[in-house]
Amino acid sequence: MEKNEQNVRKILITSALPYASGSLHLGHFVEHSQSDIWARLMRSLGHEVKYLCADDAHGTPIMLNAEKQGMTPEALVDGIREEHWRDLQAFGVSYDHYHSTHSPENEELVSEIYLKLKAAGHIESKVVEQYYDPEKNMFLPDRFVKGTCPKCGAEDQYSDGCEDCGSTYDTTDIINPKSVVSGATPVMKESKHLFVNLKNFETMLKEWGASGSLQEEVTNKLAEWFEAGLQSWDISRDAPYFGFQIPEEDNKYFYVWMDAPVGYLACLKHVCDQRGEDFAPWVDPQSDHEMYHFIGKDILYFHSLFWPAMLHGAGMKLPNAVYVHGFLTVNGTKMSKSRGTFIKAATYLEHLNPDYLRYYFAAKLSDGLVDIDLNMDDFRQRVNADLVGKVVNIASRCAGFIKKKFNSTLSAQLHNPGLYDEFISQSDDIAGLFQARKYNAAIRQIMALADKANQYIADMAPWVAVKKEDKLEEVHQVCSTGINLFRVLMTWLAPVIPFTARKAADFLNTELDDWFGIDQPLHNHGINQFKPLISRIEEETLERIIEQSKQDLEASQPLSQSNGQLEADPISKEIDFNAFAQVDLRVALIADAQHVDGADKLLQLTLDLGGEQRNVFAGIKAAYQPEDLIGKHTIMVANLAPRKMRFGLSEGMVLAAGPGGEDIFILEPHAGAQPGMRVK
Repeated sequence: MEKNEQNVRKILITSALPYASGSLHLGHFVEHSQSDIWARLMRSLGHEVKYLCADDAHGTPIMLNAEKQGMTPEALVDGIREEHWRDLQAFGVSYDHYHSTHSPENEELVSEIYLKLKAAGHIESKVVEQYYDPEKNMFLPDRFVKGTCPKCGAEDQYSDGCEDCGSTYDTTDIINPKSVVSGATPVMKESKHLFVNLKNFETMLKEWGASGSLQEEVTNKLAEWFEAGLQSWDISRDAPYFGFQIPEEDNKYFYVWMDAPVGYLACLKHVCDQRGEDFAPWVDPQSDHEMYHFIGKDILYFHSLFWPAMLHGAGMKLPNAVYVHGFLTVNGTKMSKSRGTFIKAATYLEHLNPDYLRYYFAAKLSDGLVDIDLNMDDFRQRVNADLVGKVVNIASRCAGFIKKKFNSTLSAQLHNPGLYDEFISQSDDIAGLFQARKYNAAIRQIMALADKANQYIADMAPWVAVKKEDKLEEVHQVCSTGINLFRVLMTWLAPVIPFTARKAADFLNTELDDWFGIDQPLHNHGINQFKPLISRIEEETLERIIEQSKQDLEASQPLSQSNGQLEADPISKEIDFNAFAQVDLRVALIADAQHVDGADKLLQLTLDLGGEQRNVFAGIKAAYQPEDLIGKHTIMVANLAPRKMRFGLSEGMVLAAGPGGEDIFILEPHAGAQPGMRVK
């Protein structure tokens, strides 16, 4: 493979859009790592890459979650997006831009696609019956209705399927249905919905699926769906709904899965607009621009049927390929919150270098749909053996001699140029394996060569030869050969372990982001002082991650809901008296109270502790008018650590009790209590 400026490809690479409903966990980074390695590889091969992603921001769950937290959906998704972007950057995921589906570009594009589908006769309307919450005045998605399974009698099951016996059934079959939103008994109600007739696209979808755009396992799955018959796809939802309104319709909104994949193009359009580039070629079916999607197998149906049908119906370019991967298990089983194996990205990052996990995933990932397992013992041993014991070990064995004996300068020629040429001869194969997403095979080949480099250094034993004056030039050439072999290995591994590669580039005093830069070795080249590039993973560190993940779960347990009100939670784990005694409860005068712009449940209180004032946000808006609170005394936790919120800094907590909503009451001390007085 040779670098050819005339064969530069223009490539769009995307990952599936994380839903804006919570923190990223390690399962997300199987995909983000896989797509990032591919994007970094393509850049290093000289191609023009736009590597993009966004948060999937719409839907009923987002709307209800925002309402529960007393904020607007826009504020909720903005905050989640910031958190996601922070974690992605910390893991070295090199997106050129991270957008949101709640964007003007997405609204413009999804409306354009819909109107083209409608004009071409692909949109049909039907009257459907579905559950309706009479208290919340809203239609309920299947997952927002629970009841008793009609097959096995298990309680608290979703209306579209039972998690106990695995049965699926019509939503109307569930026994004693209840709204998850309010607890009310839902009623059946008719509504007009809009559908895309997928049967109109069956011939095209079969041809596209057989063109090499999909993996064989995916093509086989599509064949099953074609045989069963394609169903029209419901793309509308009734108000209230957080999303985009459908053009030429009243109180109808695009279903989240209609605008979510359009988010790929919306993010691209945003980038093109910001850079003054032409967006049109990226969606022109006749252009040579390329588009690749990396997704998990759980959203295969949407990306192999709905998405290409939408694009084709709108006269837009189809994806060149959709690359599907399997799920992540931890220690051989599904990620578990109770076992501490449901690990947030932020928790992992507190303890370990992200390159460790990126490397381990790469060593496991293939081009198929097979699930991969994060076995903690294997994870520790593989990283320690491969990255520390093999790759970095080459540099650490040679660097000291170059610095001390040869003024930190590599020799004019290699001791074993044939070995270097042998490494370079495999560069095309390794690039090809990465391009084919056979990362595990590429890693095996790289590590086999790392073993060969270590064996060469062991055979030459420069630590012995350096004691003999007549062997110094040989030591110089041997160690320079080792450093050059290390450079080759790190160039190949740079897309996988970018943070370690950056440190290695600083040590080598050269860049490692050009795949073809290693065609010639470094001669008479000055290097910098070697510093440890990576450290061993200790078993205790992994144990701390597991334990902290259990604690994270306890800290994030939501209040349960029934009939729209808060239920009494089970008694929490006991604490001893000393722990309780550390809670500093004080009498506070409510000196001021105000509404909070953008918050549905919060009031902003200025609390006087007897000469010291604190700003506190309290979720009591439904029960009190701000003017009624001013001048009252209440009880606050005065030594609670300040919490940064979207609306400002909250410097404590007021105590309140009650079932919730309008029936919640701040605690008031006796009449003689003074601000600042401690409550005992």
